[in-house]
Amino acid sequence: MRETRNLEFKEQVTNTFLKTVSAFANYDGGEILFGLTDDGNVKGMADPERVCLDIENKINDSIDPVPEYTLNINERTSVVTLKVIEGLHKPYFYKSKAYRRNDSASIPVDRLELERLILEGQNRSFEELPACRRDLSFQLLDEKLKKALNIKTVNLDTLKTLELYSDENGYNQAAALLADNNDFSGLDMARFGDSISIILDRETCEHVSILKLYDQAMQMYRKYYQYEQIKGSYRESIVMIPEEAFREAIANAIVHRTWDVKAHINVSMFSDRIEITSPGGLPKGMDKEAYLRGGISMLRNRIIGSVFFRLHLIERFGTGVRRIKEEYMDSKIKPVFDMTENTIKITLPVKEKESSLTEDENRVYQLLKGREMPSSAISEAVGFGKNKTVDILKALVKKGYANVSGKGRGTRYSLK
Repeated sequence: MRETRNLEFKEQVTNTFLKTVSAFANYDGGEILFGLTDDGNVKGMADPERVCLDIENKINDSIDPVPEYTLNINERTSVVTLKVIEGLHKPYFYKSKAYRRNDSASIPVDRLELERLILEGQNRSFEELPACRRDLSFQLLDEKLKKALNIKTVNLDTLKTLELYSDENGYNQAAALLADNNDFSGLDMARFGDSISIILDRETCEHVSILKLYDQAMQMYRKYYQYEQIKGSYRESIVMIPEEAFREAIANAIVHRTWDVKAHINVSMFSDRIEITSPGGLPKGMDKEAYLRGGISMLRNRIIGSVFFRLHLIERFGTGVRRIKEEYMDSKIKPVFDMTENTIKITLPVKEKESSLTEDENRVYQLLKGREMPSSAISEAVGFGKNKTVDILKALVKKGYANVSGKGRGTRYSLK
C-alpha cells in the first residue's frame, strides 16, 4: 500500500495527523492508519485502546468544529483506523488554519479556497453573493429574453424570477456576470499559425456580459471554421468543426467555470483544432468518468445555468459532453477532454478521415484497431524503433485518434 489523497499512514500518534483530519473533513473524507510506516509496512500499536482514546481527545480538543469520525482496531495487526467523514459545517480548523490534501500531503488552504469553504459551509455559492456594483444594466439580456421567451417587458420582477435580484440584498454576482458591463475576466481568443509563436488574430473580450462572451466566441468560430465553396453552379457550405460541438463547449466553459478567479477562458484556434480551456476543475462531487459519461448535471453556477437554459443555450441535464461526442460519431478523430484540479480543456479537432495520417501513423493506427497494447509490443509488430514508435503514439494521442492509460510499464494505447 502507499499513501494517497485519501489515505495516510502514521507509525505513532503525533499532532501532525490533525492537519490531515482538517483536510479530510474539509474535502472528500479519508482514512488515517496508525501503526504503519510511511511505506506501508505494518508495525501495529502496543496499546491500541489507549491510542484510540488519545486520538479522540486530540481531535475533540484541537479541531474546530469537531468533525464526524470513527475509530476501529484491527485485532490481528493492532492497526488503528481513523475514518474522517467530509463535514457539512466547513471550514474545519486546526490551530486557526484550514487544510487540504495535495497528493499525499496536507497543506493550508489559501485565502480564495478558504472563502470557498466558508460559502460551502453556508450552502451558498459565489454567484449568490451580493454584487459589488449597483449600477448594472441588462440591455443584452433584455433582448435575448424577449426573443427566446417572447415576452414584452423585462423588469425587476423578471430579474427576481431569474434569481438575479432580491429585495434584501439587491443584485447578486450572477446578475453582475449577465450585466452589460462588469468587472469580470472574460475570453482570450487567438488564432495561431504553424506554432503558438505565430498569432494571426487575437481578441480579448472582458468586463462585458457573459452573453456577449458567448456571441463573440461564436462569431470568431464561424470566421475561421465555416466557409462556402462554389462547385459548378452550386454554393456549398463547408463546416470544418461542428458548430453544435463548439456551441456546447463554449457554453459549458462559461456556465461551469469558477468566476471568483481572475482568469480568462482561453480559446486557442489552430488549423486542425480548437482548444477551449476554462478555469476551475470538475464541480464538487463529480469525477472524470461521470463527466465523460454525460447525463449528470452538477452546476457550479446554478443561477447562470438556469438563465442559459431558458435562453436555449445549454441543456439542463448535463448532455453537453454527450452532444459533443455525437457530433463526431462519423469521424475517425475524436474530441479530447483533459481535466486537472484547476482547469478543464476540451479539444475539438477538424473532422478528418484516416487519410490525414502519415503512412507510419496509419500503420500503427491499423495495428491498434480492436486492441490495447504497450509501446514495446507495437514497436515489435510494426518494426519501428522504440523512440520512433513512442513519437508516433504521442502524435496519435495529440491528434485525437488514440487513448493512453496507465503509467510506466503499465502504459497502454488504444483507439478512441
